[in-house]
Amino acid sequence: MNTNYDVIIIGAGPGGIFCAYELMEKRPDLKVLMIEKGRSIEKRNCPKRITKTCAGCQPCSITTGFAGAGAFSDGKLSLSPDVGGNLPEILGYDAATSLIHESDEIYLKFGADTSVYGVDKEVEIREIRRKAINANLKLVECPIRHLGTEEGYKIYSRLQEHVLSKGVTIEFNTMVKDIIVEDGVATGVVTDKGETFAAKEIVSAVGREGADWFKDKCEEIGIETKPGTVDVGVRVEVRDEVMQFLNENLYEAKLIYHTPTFDDKVRTFCTNPSGEVATEYYENGLAVVNGHAYKGKEFKTNNTNFALLVSKNFTKPFKTPIEYGKKIAELSNMLCGGKILVQTYGDFKRGRRTTEERLCRNNLIPTLKDAVPGDLSLVFPHRIMVDLDEMIQALDKVTPGLASDETLLYGVEVKFYSNKVIVNKDFETSVKGLRAIGDGAGVTRGLQQASANGLSVARSIIKALEA
Repeated sequence: MNTNYDVIIIGAGPGGIFCAYELMEKRPDLKVLMIEKGRSIEKRNCPKRITKTCAGCQPCSITTGFAGAGAFSDGKLSLSPDVGGNLPEILGYDAATSLIHESDEIYLKFGADTSVYGVDKEVEIREIRRKAINANLKLVECPIRHLGTEEGYKIYSRLQEHVLSKGVTIEFNTMVKDIIVEDGVATGVVTDKGETFAAKEIVSAVGREGADWFKDKCEEIGIETKPGTVDVGVRVEVRDEVMQFLNENLYEAKLIYHTPTFDDKVRTFCTNPSGEVATEYYENGLAVVNGHAYKGKEFKTNNTNFALLVSKNFTKPFKTPIEYGKKIAELSNMLCGGKILVQTYGDFKRGRRTTEERLCRNNLIPTLKDAVPGDLSLVFPHRIMVDLDEMIQALDKVTPGLASDETLLYGVEVKFYSNKVIVNKDFETSVKGLRAIGDGAGVTRGLQQASANGLSVARSIIKALEA
């Protein structure tokens, strides 16, 4: 087995995939190794999609494996640099825009739908913007390309086949245990199988699921980081009719609110028209809520779901935002036997627990069948409860009916991209030879910017190797 490579990529999510793709396009002579904790994409099968019951697979096929959590996500590509990460801050707005366009072209090359939402409905979008302004909400206009959960899986399958055919070596079901640093320079990695691989360049391209792992590595080898934002909240589910105007004209309405009581930022995220609420499992069986939407009509539901996330920034001495989010999710898991908690908005605002009896007589039928009726006030701090309530009331002015008693709130939704690694424009960390990209490094927050980030770091690596 070859143990010496030009480039080692840790993680086979969108950032790592597009990095490998670009390296092979520009320098097919390079020896590139990808190390992925999960399975190859064709072996990523979630039993729950058939049984509706989680089998507790380790590692979870929904969050790990080739294409990362993106393989089974709703597959929305945000085509504006204003959404999905910090690339404009690091590379400049124009450069980020260009990279997003290039990564989008690659998705199209591998079979993405050519339709783009949010570019041809000027009159309707003006009306949505007017309502948002009246409710003190900011509408972030962002064209969206929707892959769809099942179509995204096919696109990433083609990308896997492509990078393998170009000579990239991928070690699946393999965890990087240690990053080797000699005299301040990263020179290789050690896996959980006892294998040691050396490389001139190492890229940490882990996603949200690997953010905690990378935080620990940063502490071990002295990589400079800073506390990031904690994003925690709920997934909202309503009938499609409630969201119809927004869904038809924007597909995903990105709305931001600063709450009147605490001046906290709350935003909508990951809207899934005619979709279903889903559970994601992280290390140690931590259950968090997410949502999907399929392209095929046979998979459509009557409900729309989306996330409401409260963004919190802390000051010193706080330095563990990922753990903070996990503790809230763990508390919800504790109350629900490791499952997702669901509460009607009517019970939420009255401060009472949702019961099986009240949930059964609710007009809105939950798409997450094993969700446990409960009380979110036993999980969230009071401040977050107030933030969520005020955001729902504001959204009701844009899309009336959202603040109905029957609206469902699922908890907890947490985004584990809070470990913010300090990098330069070439995504070099403070340890020479080690670069950090993607959601797990706090650089990006979505598929498109992660993919664009992969292209950018590949070009930086090629430049360094040729110097």
